[in-house]
Amino acid sequence: MSVKLKPVSEQTIVLTGATSGNGLATVREAARRGAKLVLAARNEEALEEIAAELRAGGAQVAICVADVASEEDVERIAQTAIDTFGGFDTWVNDAAAAAYGQMDETPMADHRRIFDVNYFGLLKGSLVAAAHLRTKGGAIINLGSVLSDRAMIFQGAYSATKHAVKAATDALRMELERSDAPISVTLIKPGAIHTPYPEHARSFMEEPPRLPAVMYDPRLVADAILFAAENPRRHLYIGGNGYMISMLGWYAPRLSDTLMKLVGRNAQTDPDQPTDPAARDNLYEPRKDGSVDGHQDYYVRQSSLLLEAQKSPLKAAAALAVGPLAVLAWAANRRGSTTKRS
Repeated sequence: MSVKLKPVSEQTIVLTGATSGNGLATVREAARRGAKLVLAARNEEALEEIAAELRAGGAQVAICVADVASEEDVERIAQTAIDTFGGFDTWVNDAAAAAYGQMDETPMADHRRIFDVNYFGLLKGSLVAAAHLRTKGGAIINLGSVLSDRAMIFQGAYSATKHAVKAATDALRMELERSDAPISVTLIKPGAIHTPYPEHARSFMEEPPRLPAVMYDPRLVADAILFAAENPRRHLYIGGNGYMISMLGWYAPRLSDTLMKLVGRNAQTDPDQPTDPAARDNLYEPRKDGSVDGHQDYYVRQSSLLLEAQKSPLKAAAALAVGPLAVLAWAANRRGSTTKRS
């Protein structure tokens, strides 16, 4: 069965992890495009403030204070959408938790908590969404990572959950396709994105954690998510640097291991970067929210050619084909001009 998705302007979109980073960037852009929104997160104060901001701009918004690690909370998110808007068209699993540190430094309880949020919360959300969308159709969009492809040293627990997220997303997609359910299932794979991720993560490192360079704007992730809400895609990468990490892991795993052992710690810590104590470590309790961008001062790329190529593969292929021809034409013109002058 072919999957037909509505324009974002005609959709009701459910999004977890809505109060910061990629999630907040997405809800703001979705509201700008006219979507109805159901925002879910643990931080009630931040949810209320964001909802008020969006409603002031004319958006229709419902909120649900929820911890996706609770199955009952995830079901309440869906019920909020049904009670308020009669249902939903796209479900975005964006909520995440993280920790920096060696595997043996991270307590088992923290490993379990990260899995409860990143994997089991996403799995429950995906299954709830699939049950609702099985007859009417729609999109399930899961936030993975380039770390779904290649584990990062000192982010072992997070990397493990993102590997699991990829497997669960692929399995669910196959099962829905096998039953001809009109549901698109997309895995979004960002590279390093300039969000409050390192500020919110629990850290067992001596220096303040950071994301490795090069970082990309969270609004690019929002663009990818909303593109997937309208256009069925298997996966979308954001950031060529992150994709190179994935490729290195596929084709040269030992070299990738060696590089991470050499530079992985320095690339993920920065003693000169200030951190906001009010935002630090939200693993078990919500902390300061409401910011799309991280507060650490680094260069941030505002565009991703790789993302654009995935959104318009025919245009990308044409550009690759026309590019060399244009160079040849330019060279031929130049030779002609030189001949005439001589």
